[in-house]
Amino acid sequence: MKQSRFVGALAALLALTAAARAQTYPTRPITLLVGYPPGGPTDTLARIVADGMKNSLGQTIVVETVTGAGGTIATGRVVHAAPDGYTIGIGQWNSHVGSPAIYPLDYDILNDLQPISLLTHSPNWVIGKNDLPPKSGAELIAWLKGHSEPITYATVGAGSPSHLMGMMLAKATGAHFQFVPYRGAAPVMQDMIGGQIEMSGLEASGSFPNAQAGRIRAFAVASPTRWAKSPDTPTFVELGIPDLVIEFWHGLWTTKGVPPDVVGRLSGAVRSALDDPAVRQRIEGLGQTIFPAAQQTPQALAAYQKAEIDKWWPVIKGAGIKASD
Repeated sequence: MKQSRFVGALAALLALTAAARAQTYPTRPITLLVGYPPGGPTDTLARIVADGMKNSLGQTIVVETVTGAGGTIATGRVVHAAPDGYTIGIGQWNSHVGSPAIYPLDYDILNDLQPISLLTHSPNWVIGKNDLPPKSGAELIAWLKGHSEPITYATVGAGSPSHLMGMMLAKATGAHFQFVPYRGAAPVMQDMIGGQIEMSGLEASGSFPNAQAGRIRAFAVASPTRWAKSPDTPTFVELGIPDLVIEFWHGLWTTKGVPPDVVGRLSGAVRSALDDPAVRQRIEGLGQTIFPAAQQTPQALAAYQKAEIDKWWPVIKGAGIKASD
């Protein structure tokens, strides 16, 4: 009887401690790590979400950029941080699916992080500099099939969606791409607008303003259906390349071992932010789609990421893509 009372009292004490910690956390600013350069889609989304989360958390979220190795350096910082919930990281298809398939890491991308929430998804598309001969998706396919010279094609790192799209497009058309790796979408845009790079495949929302302004040309979307933000841009499915479908997405993680009540506070803050009309307007204005509330949970992010890894790792490894590509 005494033992059962002790166990009950201990359980009650632990519950009260967790509740108290959840009520007091956070007591200082939180660091949000971004693995890609300022100005790109991941950085832009991170700043919008961080701004929205601070309203319910009552603390500033400081966005810190740590680029390199396809976003895996920033992710590693999250993995090796103190498990107190004061270090979180935004990730996406490249950093949490593609790059871990090819870079030598000192962590397990599925088992050494604590998921917080899915955030958004958006299409990828193939773009080119303005003075390329083709002016439409159909013209691009015909031009690639008849073009024997190397074409410079920017990727956001080996094994990224941009890299896979280029490989799949080259296979379908016989084009010869000279792949040029970049640290993020923002520097790709700079060089494409400047004419130093001919083509690339990028997350569409980040490059849409430049396409809309006529500084670059968008040829085709790598999604099952046309993108509402750019309804005149065809899909590769329409252009006769049905396998060229790859969706971009973002999520939020923290360090494994962070107490469940703290994870719950972070996840709740994400849901509150994504439910805020002002935040939604800013995100949807980028051309990104917010995941439904039912998928804004740690469990949903874990399941979604695993499904993406199960789908794409065999493709990446089967293609023999290396970190130096």
